Formats: sequence, structure tokens, C-alpha cells
Amino acid sequence: MEWWMWAVLGLALLTLEMATPGGFYFIFFGASAFLVGALDLLGVTTSDWLEWMLFSIFAAGTTTLFRQRVLNRFGPKMPSGEVDTLVGEVATTLEGIQPGAVGRAELRGSSWTAFNSGSQGLSQGQRCLVERVDGLTLFIRAAESGGSSH
Repeated sequence: MEWWMWAVLGLALLTLEMATPGGFYFIFFGASAFLVGALDLLGVTTSDWLEWMLFSIFAAGTTTLFRQRVLNRFGPKMPSGEVDTLVGEVATTLEGIQPGAVGRAELRGSSWTAFNSGSQGLSQGQRCLVERVDGLTLFIRAAESGGSSH
């Protein structure tokens, strides 16, 4: 393949990298195509099979050696800890729930199975604090009243 065809392939692969969301794969293939094109321009490569073999080796090698480093430096940062926890949220009971009993509560617009883990009964429409979540069951107790009495 002519050197300029490798350059066009490299440019197309780098453009494809910019059009895809942050995987950092095509950048190494594009750089490898540019490298093979430069070797062809300098007369180092003598046959098409050698060019394709070098392209494959360069692409696999650079991806293996450098992709993780590039991802760590420029990739999306992953949040640490729990991303979306319901613990500490306020749910509203859909029915009365006695201590140690199971009922229904609403949280974030969805109806959940709720277990009253507190020591007092909950009335319908009462605001409750989510203590923990086990599967699809909320463990709730009465929310503290925000006001103080004199």
C-alpha cells in the first residue's frame, strides 16, 4: 500500500476516535497506520504483507502498553463509594405499618415494599427515613420531627 494511503487510514481512524465516546482504541490504530506510512515513505517496508503485519503488531502493542495509562489520565473519572444510595432518603408510607411489619411506601415516585424497623407504628402518609435497603425492600423508621417543642 502506498504511504499516503496509510496516512489517510490513520487520519480516518483518528477521526473515528474523536467521534466515539472515550474508549481510546482507534487512536492507537490510527497512530500505527501513520507509523507504517512513515516507514513506507522511508523505504523500510518492501511488501504489503510486511506493512500489514507491522500495522497489526504496532496497533496491538501500543493498545496493550498505553491504553490503560491514557484512560487513567484522560478517561472519565469513576466516582468512589456508593453512587446512588437510598439510605437517608425520606419515603412516605402508603398505608399504616406496625413495628416489625411489612407494608408499602413511596420513594422517588415508585412504590416499594417497606419494613418498619422502628419501635413505633407508622400511619398512612407519614414521612419515614430509609435506614437500609435489602433487594427491593426499604427498612424505614419514623423521621425525626424537624421542630422543637418548648
